[in-house]
Amino acid sequence: MLYLYRIYQALIMAPLLLVATIITASVTIIGSMAGGGRWWGYWPAVIWARVFCVLTFVKVTVKGRENIDPKTSYVFVANHQGAYDIFSIYGYLGHNFRWLMKKELRSIPMVGYSCQVSGQIYVDNSSPASVKRTMQRAEKQLSGGMSLVVFPEGARTWDGKMRRFKKGAFKLAVEFNLPVVPITIDGAFAVMPRFKKLPRPGHITLTIHPALHPSGDGHDIDTLMAESRQAIGSSLPAEH
Repeated sequence: MLYLYRIYQALIMAPLLLVATIITASVTIIGSMAGGGRWWGYWPAVIWARVFCVLTFVKVTVKGRENIDPKTSYVFVANHQGAYDIFSIYGYLGHNFRWLMKKELRSIPMVGYSCQVSGQIYVDNSSPASVKRTMQRAEKQLSGGMSLVVFPEGARTWDGKMRRFKKGAFKLAVEFNLPVVPITIDGAFAVMPRFKKLPRPGHITLTIHPALHPSGDGHDIDTLMAESRQAIGSSLPAEH
């Protein structure tokens, strides 16, 4: 059965996904440059991500969507199991956002430029001035219900277990007084872990946890980070 799936991937899935990616990047660039970045920087990618999941036979279930308000800006933080974390959050979170992403991703042909013009935030930690510019870009985006999604581990896990969290996302939340919403991604490691080049059919569950507020509740950055990690881990199987 897996052999037939690999044939399907090579002959049907891969060409269709390549075309979908080119079209999505092109539409995003044109729409964003025409002045509609908040809309065009999100909705074409939602369709693209869902197409990815459908064509690769990956089902995504979302729990806890009642914990977020579409008119509120959040800093979403999620564990990073694999490549399908991006597709599952983009396609099924249901809340307009921008990614906080590594600057190296800017070099991806078309996709990197479409992310830039649509307002995704590339992180540059090379100097204090670069960090300040990153914070300024984030502050400009985070208003009117626009949110930010960050993988605080910084990279995909190798073994399915959560890596150590970095403080960047939580510093942003405290700096701009935004609620942090932990998201648990469960199942993406089985679909396509870091060391695999091709996905397998599977089921991914997104669990959206209640928001954690950095002000008024005695939270500092370390506490906010620890409580986010605990919330994310609470919906993962013991081995992860």
